[in-house]
Amino acid sequence: MSSFVKGMILQEVFFSDDTGYGVYRLEVQEASDKSISDEVTIVGHFLRPVAGETYACEGEWREHPRFGAQYVVSKINKELPKTEQAIIKYLSSGLFHGIGKKTAEKIVAGLGGDALHIIASNPSALAEIPGVSHTQANTIAESLGEHQALEEAMVLLYEYGLGAALALRVIQRFKQETVKVIKENPYLLIDEIEGIGFFKADEIAKAQGFSPHAPERYEAAILYSLQEASNEGHVYLARNELHTSSKELLTELDESIFEDALGNLLKKKKVMMEEDRVYLVTLFYAEFNMALKCKVMLHETVEKTFPAPELFQAIGELEEEFEVHYADSQREAMIKALTSPLMILTGGPGTGKTTVIRGLCHLFARLHELNLDGDGKNGELPIRLVAPTGRAAKRMTETTGIPAMTIHRLLGYRGGFFEHDADNPITGSLLVVDETSMLDIWLANQLFRAIPPTMQVVLVGDADQLPSVGPGLVLEHLLEVPQIPRVQLTDIFRQAEDSSIIQLAHAIRKGELPDDLLTPLADRRFFSCQAEQSMSVIEQTYENAIKKGYTLFDIQVLAPMYKGQVGVNRINEKIQQIINPKRVGVKEVAWGDTIFRFGDKVLQLSNHQDHPVYNGDMGLISAMDESAKQDDPVLWVQFDRQEVPYKRNQLGQLSLGYACSVHKAQGSEFPIVIFPFLPSYHRMLERNLIYTGITRSKSYLILCGEVESMRKGVKATGEARNTVLKDLILDEW
Repeated sequence: MSSFVKGMILQEVFFSDDTGYGVYRLEVQEASDKSISDEVTIVGHFLRPVAGETYACEGEWREHPRFGAQYVVSKINKELPKTEQAIIKYLSSGLFHGIGKKTAEKIVAGLGGDALHIIASNPSALAEIPGVSHTQANTIAESLGEHQALEEAMVLLYEYGLGAALALRVIQRFKQETVKVIKENPYLLIDEIEGIGFFKADEIAKAQGFSPHAPERYEAAILYSLQEASNEGHVYLARNELHTSSKELLTELDESIFEDALGNLLKKKKVMMEEDRVYLVTLFYAEFNMALKCKVMLHETVEKTFPAPELFQAIGELEEEFEVHYADSQREAMIKALTSPLMILTGGPGTGKTTVIRGLCHLFARLHELNLDGDGKNGELPIRLVAPTGRAAKRMTETTGIPAMTIHRLLGYRGGFFEHDADNPITGSLLVVDETSMLDIWLANQLFRAIPPTMQVVLVGDADQLPSVGPGLVLEHLLEVPQIPRVQLTDIFRQAEDSSIIQLAHAIRKGELPDDLLTPLADRRFFSCQAEQSMSVIEQTYENAIKKGYTLFDIQVLAPMYKGQVGVNRINEKIQQIINPKRVGVKEVAWGDTIFRFGDKVLQLSNHQDHPVYNGDMGLISAMDESAKQDDPVLWVQFDRQEVPYKRNQLGQLSLGYACSVHKAQGSEFPIVIFPFLPSYHRMLERNLIYTGITRSKSYLILCGEVESMRKGVKATGEARNTVLKDLILDEW
């Protein structure tokens, strides 16, 4: 329940300049709850308070597991100091550069208790104070005006229903221009501020008196419709789809204003239109340039070819060296890759894709007389192996014996920019891209534009897996271009034939479930139970696996949703309570509702800006410093061979990693996978998600929940995505 607390800031305990999150001690002057103590701890998002300032706060009490009772602020308003001593303290607090206590005392002596109001309304009054220089007068007047503008903006945003964290994000972006932006075009907030969508911006606009048919509103609806469509996997919207989507946002749509708004966005190059397809600009260029690059590659020829006898002799030598026997389809794949500028290798689990990749790399190196220990530019390998995620790249390295990396790392991703592009291409003779089904059109274009003309490319993937999180269906569309050489591996090899997990996967590909689904098998088990019992099954299974000697990285719980009683977030909390509970002497750090403890398994949620750690990487919290200062690391995470520090304001990049979504697990494999199936998941359960989830398991698969939920999911194939990559490649072939 919301309550009220008013008081004076006594001390700053913690504050993050990046996020505005802070912890402060407050001396209580007034409160809606008369029983609270004279001093409380307030936490929340602030325009950085200063000791001695008085604030009126709205919020609610929360019991922190480590620090006890805290008052979580949802709204906070600063009151200008009223007494002369308080004004002196405020002016000399450091908010006004170059103003010390003596200068502050002179100002108060000259202007009295109304000093701040006088300065705000008549800055020239400072010029009459003896000992106050012209520079100091300007500094005080400008700084006071800036701070008051920010406070005014904060109050205004509160009035429009924004919480403290979101309001602060707006102010951090627009600074003193905040009120101006809100009054002139609040729809700008949609693009600039994460967490503000069309409806929230629309509320602010209506409060400002914007007409329902304002051009800015129509343009915002169009852009928002296209952005939401891209979040659902669409590269574009057909014009009639855009019209329908915009109308749903606008409620009443004036056709002429809609046409004008779309035309204006086209003129400003915020959207692009081809035939009846309307694109966001970045996606338009991504799809068209990707198609053009593929056309160019398909019309090229490889620099060096080899006679058939030499190829077969080299393959035979590899078989002897690696003690393997390649199937005819695997030999065909390697030969096609050697003779094609662009080639696709596809197939389900157990069909030997990894065996082909390893053989191809060594065959290519042998025939081209390349050194796989590194003989390229700056010691770079002549054969580049990449995957969309860090874990997929690591698995590629382990299975081939050749170093692999993420696509972002190959392209030199730094702070939103790529070092390598068409003007600065990557180096090497052969590029092998694994898990290509995860590539969205934007990243695929970034990769392909950095490929030099002489480099041969092999795309490896399983089209039955989940499509990319981002827009497009890159692998699926490339497979529909007949001019692109490809080999589909279909034979399941002997070591895979005995795996009931692989047998289940191939049944699911066909939209079926095997008759023995509920039969306990050597590598698979389905625990049939109701939703309320499923969490207990997950907990017991996880705990038993740990007792048998499996590590945290051997076991992975997968779920299709984050929220809910058996969502990823709750599963993580429950497993943490079992595996790494609160104990005396064990360090921990709170971030929002998540408690991180020493020894926790964590998941990286986004690409790290300062270290080669990428979205989907998993690590272990190896050290903590709970009392770390603002700019110092508060915890360290061990990722494979590197230990990465995290400041408090970087903790939002991490989550507990005992459970994760199927999307986050794509490209990874685990000895044990636990996968629940519940009615509450019904909107997310689809064939390719289930197929992707169960194929993450290498040795043992635990399914639990309701068979009918799994059966319905296997039958569901999902909606088609708007993309014309295939058509663009085939156009005027």
